[in-house]
Amino acid sequence: MRVMAQMGMVMNLDKCIGCHTCSVTCKQAWTNRAGTEYVWFNNVETRPGQGYPRRYEDQEKWRGGWELRRGRLQLRTGSRLRRLFGIFASPVMPELSDYYEPWTYDYSMLIDAPLGDDFPVARPKSLITGENTAITWSANWDDNLGGASEMGDLDPIVEKVRRESEDKIKFEFEQTFMFYLPRICEHCLNPSCMASCPSGAIYKREEDGIVLVDQDQCRGWRMCITGCPYKKIYFNHKSGKAEKCTFCYPRIEVGIPTVCAETCVGRLRYIGLYLYDADAVTAAASTPDPKDLYEAQLDLMLDPHDPEVIRAAREQGIAEDWLEGAQRSPVYALAKKYRVALPLHPEYRTMPMVWYVPPLSPIVDLLREQGHDSEEAGTLFGAIDALRIPIEYLAELFTAGDTQVVSNVLATLGAMRAYMRDINLGRESDASIPEAVGMTEESMYEMYRLMAIAKYDERYVIPTAHAEKAHDLEELGCSLDFDDGPGMGGSGPFGEASGTPTPVAVETFHALKDRQESDSVAGGQNMRDRVNLLNWDGNGRPAGLFPEGERDR
Repeated sequence: MRVMAQMGMVMNLDKCIGCHTCSVTCKQAWTNRAGTEYVWFNNVETRPGQGYPRRYEDQEKWRGGWELRRGRLQLRTGSRLRRLFGIFASPVMPELSDYYEPWTYDYSMLIDAPLGDDFPVARPKSLITGENTAITWSANWDDNLGGASEMGDLDPIVEKVRRESEDKIKFEFEQTFMFYLPRICEHCLNPSCMASCPSGAIYKREEDGIVLVDQDQCRGWRMCITGCPYKKIYFNHKSGKAEKCTFCYPRIEVGIPTVCAETCVGRLRYIGLYLYDADAVTAAASTPDPKDLYEAQLDLMLDPHDPEVIRAAREQGIAEDWLEGAQRSPVYALAKKYRVALPLHPEYRTMPMVWYVPPLSPIVDLLREQGHDSEEAGTLFGAIDALRIPIEYLAELFTAGDTQVVSNVLATLGAMRAYMRDINLGRESDASIPEAVGMTEESMYEMYRLMAIAKYDERYVIPTAHAEKAHDLEELGCSLDFDDGPGMGGSGPFGEASGTPTPVAVETFHALKDRQESDSVAGGQNMRDRVNLLNWDGNGRPAGLFPEGERDR
């Protein structure tokens, strides 16, 4: 058993309101540069919908991820020789039209247009060609169109479920459904992007499992884009390099959550550590029946309280504070202890490490509209099969089609609602409710606390990197440290100390802490040489906000 640590994330889809704050802040931090206009490390999709890029889940077309051939794992794109023949022109690689052609507007037409009877219009201009363009697609074209007949039919999962049961998903108004699905790179245990790269530029960090792209090694072959079934690697058409979500590792190293998690309005994201057996990954990914891949991935996650696991982890050099972090990890608790979080498309055999709690809310809304007591245990359990979001649809997303697993998760979530409703109304708790889903009253309350009222330090359990590993983690190795980008080496758009050798996340953290603890306005901020208005709260005039001699004008 070779114990390794993996940073992971869980998202509770019941809490996502589709505000896209996570997408915007991620873009401001990482892809607000020329060449990355169409790149969204984090995007929020409306389901049912085509996703981004368009129909990325159709692996019969895009050939992403792994498959079993004669009992052995192989990339769906084929053997090395076959991939070599497509290295210069791949027929299974998304084109720009599958994403969208980025655009801006000709604002000079509004500003400089001469007086006249006609109102000037700012026409959209392509950022690729500079010519006039028509806007026909974007990163979330399906936004809030879930269940619309003109769009829903194009969802690859709807297509698949309908082939199996023509009447299961309908788009009549009374039966429409939708939910939001935030997506980032899965930072897989068995990443097919890494295996696809001819240059060896993609690597998985040994200390925390984060998957990164070495910009010096990358030669722009783009085979990684084909290999990734989630299509979460993008090509920078200006630099000629591949880029992807970095799990905000400069923040993670100092114990701060990712930008998307930190700014999430719904508090739906959890970050923590898994311990897993690295020697068993290939065998787990080679599980013959795709429906068994969920359980196989759960088996990879080691119990951080097991004395044998602790002993092996110490032998592998995992620090004590990391072991403690794994024991307090919210992602381990939601995924394996309470078994309410599920992986996205386990059938791709990449062993993804970003998991999701499936949505339950529409069933509660439906029961309430019909005049029922929507959170009474008996009513809620009996109605799960009538959920507006078909269980078959959720199963195709999270369990390779195994509806029983999804039903069990929804029953557990429904039991938690019914059990806590009695307590919140001052009634006697009903022990039969948690027993019906194989839980105790204590464990159900613990799960409720984690999912509903957990504090900041309970949702984000992130042990810091160690000084003895500083050389391996030094900021000069950031995958985006070029072209004045936000790779922590240039003047990035966040952090009051941007442009200095000190990590941006560290100085941002201390600047915010000083400001919040100070008794004076704008106190504690040493902004004489640099001012970042993104982090200024508008109180007072910190030194450096105006040039010398202009402060009192």
